Amino acid sequence: MPPELIRSSILNGQKALVVGVANERSIAWGCAKMMRHAGAEIAITYLNDRARPYVEPLAKMVEAPLLLPLEVRNPAQTDTLFTAIAEKWGRLDILVHSIAFAPGEALAGRVTDCPRDGFLTAMEVSCWSLLDLVRRAEPLMPSGGTIFAMSYHGASEVIENYGIMGPVKAALESAVRYLAAELGPKGIRVHAISPGPLATRAASGIPDFDALMARVAERAPARRLVTIEEVGAACAFLASPYAGAMTGDTIYIDGGYHILG
Repeated sequence: MPPELIRSSILNGQKALVVGVANERSIAWGCAKMMRHAGAEIAITYLNDRARPYVEPLAKMVEAPLLLPLEVRNPAQTDTLFTAIAEKWGRLDILVHSIAFAPGEALAGRVTDCPRDGFLTAMEVSCWSLLDLVRRAEPLMPSGGTIFAMSYHGASEVIENYGIMGPVKAALESAVRYLAAELGPKGIRVHAISPGPLATRAASGIPDFDALMARVAERAPARRLVTIEEVGAACAFLASPYAGAMTGDTIYIDGGYHILG
């Protein structure tokens, strides 16, 4: 049965904040949809007024009681978001961080030539923002919780045209390990999720990405690309009590592509 058709109760009563939904092709949307199917209540953010018309219908589909703007470089918006969560729910059980950005000039050309400002922007939005959100989420998780950060195989291997995002995602995965170690005694588990390539808006900025997807679909042991629903279903499982002893690792959801040399 396709995962988008599966409903369960493994997350009944849990409150989830999903950051990074841009449209119906977003990995974050796959997480929001599947966590809702599993019984969680969902809060969703959107980047700006241009993004809201694409995100608002999706928020209605999962009956999200909270839909708020969030540009992670705007501390006032971040404060407002977590104040709203505290007032609405009084706690948070799941945080999904599914955002990444690098200016075009930082992605183009060699990592060696990446401009300082471009690197710092990519690191702030794609990595440091995880630390900022986790620091704010921690007080809302007194009984534990689960945190997800979206990575990619380019964090551990050189992927053509992935550029500066490779080092940035490597930093993100390292941050996940440190967060897992620090927050584990409080019952907060932290996962880096590494999906295979997907046709998301963020991926559209990577040169020759269609060729990369075709190559992965041809070579992966599963002989296909993964879906956002499969990524979301795996995250729903990881947020459930069934995965209570799992934390701190990078979990590949890529049809087995990462095992190939």
